[in-house]
Amino acid sequence: MRRRESRPIGDSLTDFLKENPELRLRLLEARVQRGWYELLGPSMRQYTRDLFVRDHVLHVSITSAVLRSELLMMRERLLEQLNAYAGERVIIGLAIH
Repeated sequence: MRRRESRPIGDSLTDFLKENPELRLRLLEARVQRGWYELLGPSMRQYTRDLFVRDHVLHVSITSAVLRSELLMMRERLLEQLNAYAGERVIIGLAIH
């Protein structure tokens, strides 16, 4: 078998993700979920019970009522920071319960 034109694996992955937008969206959603802990710090893990994305909305269940009310006041800023962490606008809403 003859070797064809070689190219960097990053270029191949970029082309693959362009051809599979659903997979690309799932990867970006996973990046947003990881960004929740990166942006808010490691101590947030003990207060976060559930974290998932559904219909472009990040749903977060928080065990502390005080922390929940603080996060609700910061909702818009958190939304901007999480999308910036993902590299593009992935989520349009943030539901904190």
